[in-house]
Amino acid sequence: MASMALKKNYRSKPALQQFYTGGPFAVASDGSFIVCACDDAIKIVESSNASIRSVIEGDSQAVTALALSPDDRLLFSASHSRQIRVWELSSLKCIRSWKGHEGPVMGMACDASGGVLATAGADRKVLVWDVDGGYCTHYFKGHKGVVTSIMFHPNVTRLLLFSGSDDATVRVWDLMSKKCVATLERHFSAVTSLAVSEDGGTLLSAGRDKVVNLWDLHDYSCKMTVPTYEVLEGICVIRSKSPFASTLDSYKWQKGRKKKSESPAIYFITVGERGIVRIWNSEGAVCLFEQQSSDVTISSDSDDSRRGFTAATILPSDQGLLCVTVDQQFLFYSTLTYSEEMLKLMLSKRLVGYNEEIVDMKFLGEDEQFLAVATNLEQIQVYDLASMSCSYVLSGHTGIVLCLDTCISSSGRTFVVTGSKDNSVRLWESESRCCIGVGTGHTGAVGAVAFSKKSRNFFVSGSSDRTLKVWSLDGLSQDTEQPISLKAKAVVAAHDKDINSLAVAPNDSLVCSGSQDRTACVWRLPDLVSVVVLKGHKRGVWSVEFSPVDQCVMTASGDKTIKIWAISDGSCLKTFEGHTSSVLRASFLTRGTQFVSCGADGLVKLWTIRTNECIATYDQHEDKVWALAVGKKTEILATGGSDAVVNLWHDSTVSDKEEAFRKEEEGVLKGQELENALSDADYTKAIKIAFELRRPHKLFELFSELSRKRDAADQIEKALHSLGKEEFRLLLEYVREWNTKPKLCHVAQFVLFRVFSILPPTEITEIRGIGELLEGLIPYSQRHFSRIDRLIRGTYLLDYTLTGMSVIEPETDAGEIKDEPKTTLEAKDSGDRPSPENVDEDEVKEKTPSKKRKSHKTRAGGAQKKAKETAYTKISAVSLLA
Repeated sequence: MASMALKKNYRSKPALQQFYTGGPFAVASDGSFIVCACDDAIKIVESSNASIRSVIEGDSQAVTALALSPDDRLLFSASHSRQIRVWELSSLKCIRSWKGHEGPVMGMACDASGGVLATAGADRKVLVWDVDGGYCTHYFKGHKGVVTSIMFHPNVTRLLLFSGSDDATVRVWDLMSKKCVATLERHFSAVTSLAVSEDGGTLLSAGRDKVVNLWDLHDYSCKMTVPTYEVLEGICVIRSKSPFASTLDSYKWQKGRKKKSESPAIYFITVGERGIVRIWNSEGAVCLFEQQSSDVTISSDSDDSRRGFTAATILPSDQGLLCVTVDQQFLFYSTLTYSEEMLKLMLSKRLVGYNEEIVDMKFLGEDEQFLAVATNLEQIQVYDLASMSCSYVLSGHTGIVLCLDTCISSSGRTFVVTGSKDNSVRLWESESRCCIGVGTGHTGAVGAVAFSKKSRNFFVSGSSDRTLKVWSLDGLSQDTEQPISLKAKAVVAAHDKDINSLAVAPNDSLVCSGSQDRTACVWRLPDLVSVVVLKGHKRGVWSVEFSPVDQCVMTASGDKTIKIWAISDGSCLKTFEGHTSSVLRASFLTRGTQFVSCGADGLVKLWTIRTNECIATYDQHEDKVWALAVGKKTEILATGGSDAVVNLWHDSTVSDKEEAFRKEEEGVLKGQELENALSDADYTKAIKIAFELRRPHKLFELFSELSRKRDAADQIEKALHSLGKEEFRLLLEYVREWNTKPKLCHVAQFVLFRVFSILPPTEITEIRGIGELLEGLIPYSQRHFSRIDRLIRGTYLLDYTLTGMSVIEPETDAGEIKDEPKTTLEAKDSGDRPSPENVDEDEVKEKTPSKKRKSHKTRAGGAQKKAKETAYTKISAVSLLA
């Protein structure tokens, strides 16, 4: 058998994150994304797979209201700080903000034009703002309670604004006359939601008094009151040409309820505290459809505070219905079908916005396309890995689920077993999504469960009552309507403290248990006879697992170590250290030659057993990593922890190797192009390639060579004009490094001067990190300037010294230099020679040769002085240039 290649790297992808903690939300005009309030931040989430597109950090105050402009270009937000902000979604920048209310803003609405924003406040006021100017255009007072809901009339020609309040009234404001034209008083409790009919002639208001009122917008009279017998939180009108409306028309025709009416029928949807969707017809105030059972996760709490819906909205482009639950879930209903004389509402997707803590999880299904997750809830959530939509929920426990395990039986059925704080274990079938067996008998919370690996006809449970139980799956029928009572085949008091983890051997002959008493025990199945006790950890054992190929067990402990033990004699074979806190989970990979571990330090580590080496460490979690799942076929990893984030990890060893080879090949080709460009003296192309290859030394050589050329300015400007903003940022980083070295600074200053000459200040300020780059450039540039200044001043002293030594002469005008030798000779002649009258011809003849020799010397001395003067003038010019 060929040996498997060792894994060297994994890449993570955040699959499940917190994005909604309750409160306001807004849906895009095309339904592609949802803007959600998450504590003091605003998160923009993809509707398709719940991935977070972007995050807008808030002002440390909880967000109270959100709204989108009709073109999805602007986002409006408000928080408890009473600050109203306008965000540009393309850049995620706040382009405008102001304050206007004396209390928190509870609701927002943008009109169809996108130029006017209405806000409803806890200060009982309704204000209308000009979006571009940020000033208040309308100031409405009149409500006697907190204004909870607000909306514009959908017809832009009718300038009406509706507001609902805790004072049980709905007020209609005319934006032209700036007055309240009607006060609608038929509710007896807070008004929670408003909607306008498709023809714009009817206003629907829903309240906590369990009724829906229909108001005529012509005379503002109450046309009808529909009792719903449920506290309502949301109401929305179904458009006449939508699939919902066509299905309802067919249903009414089949039922023979078609009646002639003066006004067209209005179909509307209500949601509320019961957690069911109901569809009503305004004709006769009848309920056409009511869900038989709620899709909302039902808590075991006795009160109804964690049940029901908080809002509902019709998605654009006939995408269906979106309902938001109290426990921060988004339920997408796609279609309403009519079959067998019954209407059915299909739940297409469930996005979970908030999980407090991931406790345990396992892959599910033959192809491992599902992930079963246990959180701080009484239910198990099963996610589809493709869309990260919660496909279904397994409800039945009355306490928090602490552990779970999955298996596929010999008959092909997929089972899930769970242990809970309610001291029971439950067996679930994933296809029917129902509980088929319940095991009771533990007197403490069940903290560990493990399925059989080979025969798959039993599972083992461990509890805080310090006992192990083996449960048989014999007697399970195919069509069990009610869960049967599972029977325990064997029981043993295993440890002195709580049992944290269990693992069954690949051949079903042994089971290993890890406990808080710092030991791990190996037991023989099925009678639970002790085989060996593994002692050596200094803290509790959090995880145990059998090797898939060797006779050994791996344990992870709170003492920050992972140990591998021999089953035969209980000796410790290897110890792995590297975590900085408790190691909570560890699982084998690559046929037992590697393993992966995670701990309370938030780290995930990949180890090679043979070399005792940690070959990779990943820091993708912000808190304890409690859960680790390994796909048996795909070896995909899934980790989750206290930060409520689930990360999926894919083996990237092969892809990384291919990527490195491709980059190396591209580097060779680019290097050859660079050499060709140099040989052709194409400096622009050479500089561009050097940037692509990230070769700062080569860039320095190119700029240094360019700076020595006569047309250096033109060449460098041509090269720099071809660079983008990111390349300019890189260039400035390189220049900053060159500028720190005296040998390289002249090239750095040369390039820096050209960059600042080419780029206008506005573009320079837009370069990312320009402030930090300038902070690194300025001190060294000042130091270089001071050094050059000292050198120049030093040349003045040198010039003065050489002039005083008559090595060089002071600089004078050219005319004076030409006349000076003649004047000297004339002075000498006039002082030494006698007058021509006293000299005879013989004396003149004798003295003539000496005069000639003297003139030769004089000319030679003058030439030498001129040469020296020229030489020192050149030296001073060079020093000045330096």
